[in-house]
Amino acid sequence: MKRLIVGLIFLMNQPDHQHWMKIALEEANQAALQNEVPVGAVLVLDHQEISRGHNMPLQRHDPTAHAEIVVLRKAASALENYRLPGLSLYVTLEPCLMCAGAIMNSRISNVYFGAYDAKTGVAGSVMNAFENQQLNHHCSIEGGILAEECATVLKDFFKIKRLAKE
Repeated sequence: MKRLIVGLIFLMNQPDHQHWMKIALEEANQAALQNEVPVGAVLVLDHQEISRGHNMPLQRHDPTAHAEIVVLRKAASALENYRLPGLSLYVTLEPCLMCAGAIMNSRISNVYFGAYDAKTGVAGSVMNAFENQQLNHHCSIEGGILAEECATVLKDFFKIKRLAKE
């Protein structure tokens, strides 16, 4: 009985990666509806949503308005702190170099992403900026969470774009 209780406590304290990635996917779908590249993100602290958002560079006329930057800005404003230690970021696509820098500067603790990005991903695809020991902050990285669903949203979006050009 004691092992069962310890096991239940362990499970209760585990993050529900799929749950949070599904919320990030909802945001990615919102981006697609706005004709933005469908990437979504959510920031979580102690199993509570702090902020969510999606890509908005076209809408905001801002090359830095990637989903990760959008949620970092919202969280920093909500928590009234530019440092965000203890937070976990869920994002549907592997972060680019710009976003990796913002993630590290904000002191995010964990990054969980869905699809890998062979062209611009810096959490292991093109390089791994998060493992660079010369940098002063490191966070844990885990990729491939609902990877197929996250990749499908992107593939479908670009397929529609290509068909529209024909």
